[in-house]
Amino acid sequence: MYNITLIPGDGVGPEVTEALLYIIEMMDIDLDYTLAYAGDACYKETGTTIPDETLSKAKKADATLFGSVTTVPGHKSAIITLRKELDLYANLRPVKTYHGVGCLFDDLDFIIVRENTEGLYSGIEEYTKEGATALRVITRSASERICRFAFKHAEKTGRNKVTAVHKANVLKKTDGIFRESFYKIADEYPDLGTDEKYVDAAAMFLITRPQDFEVIVTTNLFGDILSDEGAGLVGGLGMVPSANIGDNNALFEPVHGSAPDIAGLGISNPSAMILSTVMMMDYLGETYEARKLENALLDVLSEGKVLTPDLGGSSKTMEMAQEIRDKLRIN
Repeated sequence: MYNITLIPGDGVGPEVTEALLYIIEMMDIDLDYTLAYAGDACYKETGTTIPDETLSKAKKADATLFGSVTTVPGHKSAIITLRKELDLYANLRPVKTYHGVGCLFDDLDFIIVRENTEGLYSGIEEYTKEGATALRVITRSASERICRFAFKHAEKTGRNKVTAVHKANVLKKTDGIFRESFYKIADEYPDLGTDEKYVDAAAMFLITRPQDFEVIVTTNLFGDILSDEGAGLVGGLGMVPSANIGDNNALFEPVHGSAPDIAGLGISNPSAMILSTVMMMDYLGETYEARKLENALLDVLSEGKVLTPDLGGSSKTMEMAQEIRDKLRIN
């Protein structure tokens, strides 16, 4: 039995979470859920975006599943707090083409490995007489750690090349350290190819030659931006999962936000939440169940009969969930 902390959040988070739970009732995997709270709805009820109890539950869990939350202006981000408190230093965002989904390319399968704990997301800001400043924190230890993770992931998944994305020509000290760290770790993996690109060039090549990428490793803000661009290549944010992984904990979440404009309409795409759960099952070593769940989703996407509006269909979230559940029953 696996102890899973479940944080549905708000916006469309509870909707995609409900769909997921309905689907995996059919699966032969023993998940014991512990419900926890975070986000805007939590703030309105408790006065905090993320209670200490939620952090405690996540730290004790085998893994955490996270729906989505609305960021409360002026208050700490629930997801960034979780990443920092659990030291989830590696953010994995796969960019993969699925048959039946409107994609710009039909042959993409690469992953962005984003440093998850520092950079401009360190939250060190202050007002000045002229406006405000933010401190971009880049350390050798964090840079080496994320680069080593990227090379290990490439090796584990049979990929041949790791590309460092930075802006060391302008950010000479901070990204200079990141670049130096990348090549230091690369020496430990002589069988893997290396490449580097400035972030502006990488953004262009993601549109013009995305097939050139296998594993991208980069700093926090750059990774956040590029992974959303990657989502645009493969059908949008509703199709992209993510994993936040540390040495002792892991959290899995769809890349999409809380989408308050469609919250409550029952039309949110559950695919990213399902694929995030596939990543969680792989992390837990349940590879057989992970492939079953992934294949059930792929069958529904490929058939194209029961899809949510963002995928070109007219079905509700739970109607798509029912179709995926039926595929699991058949298989």
